Amino acid sequence: MNSSIKQWLFVGVFGLFVTACDNRLNVEPTQSIEQSQALNTEQDVQITLTGAYDGLSDVNLYGGGIQYIGDLTGDNRDVVFAGTYATIDEIWRKTVTTSNTVTRDFWLDGYNAINRTNSVLSALTKVSEANRGSIEGQALFIRGALYFELVKAFSKSWNDGTPTANPGVPLVLTPTTSVTDADYRARNTVAEVYTQVLNDLTKAESLLPATQSGGNGFATKGAAAAILARVYLQQQNFAAARDAANRVITSGTYSLVSDFADVFKDATNASEIIFKIIVTDQDGANDLNTFYASSLNQGRGDVRVQTKFRQLYATGDVRGTFFNTAGQNTFTSKFNDQYGDVPVVRLAEMYLVRAETNLRLNTAVGATPLADVNLIRNRAKATALTTVDLAAILLERRLELAFEGQQLADIKRTAGTVGTVAYNANNLVLPIPQREIDTNKNLVQNPGYN
Repeated sequence: MNSSIKQWLFVGVFGLFVTACDNRLNVEPTQSIEQSQALNTEQDVQITLTGAYDGLSDVNLYGGGIQYIGDLTGDNRDVVFAGTYATIDEIWRKTVTTSNTVTRDFWLDGYNAINRTNSVLSALTKVSEANRGSIEGQALFIRGALYFELVKAFSKSWNDGTPTANPGVPLVLTPTTSVTDADYRARNTVAEVYTQVLNDLTKAESLLPATQSGGNGFATKGAAAAILARVYLQQQNFAAARDAANRVITSGTYSLVSDFADVFKDATNASEIIFKIIVTDQDGANDLNTFYASSLNQGRGDVRVQTKFRQLYATGDVRGTFFNTAGQNTFTSKFNDQYGDVPVVRLAEMYLVRAETNLRLNTAVGATPLADVNLIRNRAKATALTTVDLAAILLERRLELAFEGQQLADIKRTAGTVGTVAYNANNLVLPIPQREIDTNKNLVQNPGYN
């Protein structure tokens, strides 16, 4: 992390305390916070945790950026990006420059939110025993999820070369309270980052409750298990991915909504959404609406769905009609609500993870692969399959999870291609932002960007 990152981290965390506590308005300007001054009470820790959630919901993270970066990088003209943002156009064209501000802010805001979780984890002794487990679990969930997203985007995939040698991203596990030479971290290996992610999420699952009073906008046991299922699947640890997905499904906490369209309506989707980013007209932003929705639905109309993708849906599949037209262009209807919450992970994905991993392992934990796939297809009014193979399951993922951020991850873990571009091509890995390289000489740039 460079000095510019740290300044933002300090200002961001400092601002949380200044705005949240009336008795702290008279303070000296500073770039850093002494831990002993910043986190004296359980309320301070809770405020900082709230700040970590706020960071996680940033438009460059789960407020939309992580999702559209994954989908546009993995797109082979299933959509056309027709917007005026050159930075996002670079992502769609796979010509990202080291000065791209969208990818820069993904890195910056990710580490900002991670720093807040580190502050929470460093001050758990200030938290009552009754609340400590939940607060620790929530902080670990946020940190683990963000490191997973960072290592996927800025590093080679797990199945590309040697994870124990490939450079991942720097692991920072303690609060940054001052800038010294020790803060200029080198990149940990991909394997080291994945180990930390698994440690964080596994402990989070053990600590978190099944439900939170604030709803599924807050980390729960099921949310941690669902992200674990994604991590294990990316590592091709199929048994662990299967079992994590099965824990979510069999917990009894979640259920599929009966109407596919209702999945994307806040008033009706609570039972299916495992974790989401909460958006209201007072707080939060939905950048999936900004870029994917038409102007008729308060969006910019930048991401236009092409006929070649829509034709993948069979006649009768309601997902194949879940689009809307403005002028001559077609848009997904998943993000029509400007103030709609942003789904991060939902139950349908867990059924598809369980189906794929059971098939790969020739097992039937929880249900057969055919039963799980047909459960999803039946909800979509698609014709039930009589047999299922890996290709059918991967297609079902593409049809069900389109525009939700899983496109590139699926291509990479299955060693596929983006058109004619191989999964392990240099331009399918984001460059380390140039401002980080310039400041921190311990960072090594990704191949193809030197």
